[in-house]
Amino acid sequence: MNDLVDEFDAYRAKMNDRILKDNNKVLKRIFNLDTNSFAEGALDKKTKELLGLVASLVLRCDDCVKYHLESSYKSGFSKEQVVEALSIGTLVGGTIVIPHLRRAYEYWDAIEDKFGQNE
Repeated sequence: MNDLVDEFDAYRAKMNDRILKDNNKVLKRIFNLDTNSFAEGALDKKTKELLGLVASLVLRCDDCVKYHLESSYKSGFSKEQVVEALSIGTLVGGTIVIPHLRRAYEYWDAIEDKFGQNE
């Protein structure tokens, strides 16, 4: 299962480098805005990660869900906390979100398999 996490991380890094290499001002600003939006502010970084996770699930962006799952894990969230956030996303997004929820569970299992379980 580690392959899921490693493959996603490698592909994301490779393609982000490729995109930024073109030196397009608009794309660079979007990437910068995305990075800076998740910095400490009135809301702490951990809260922003869960907000990003829920929004990504509702918008049905599997790559975004994977990114925010790993960031949530690295921020110290437990599986129970992440599942509670995913449950809110599923409630808000409706049953059409369930296939993405399945993939989110699969990816969280892969993260725990790779890094261990957060308590």
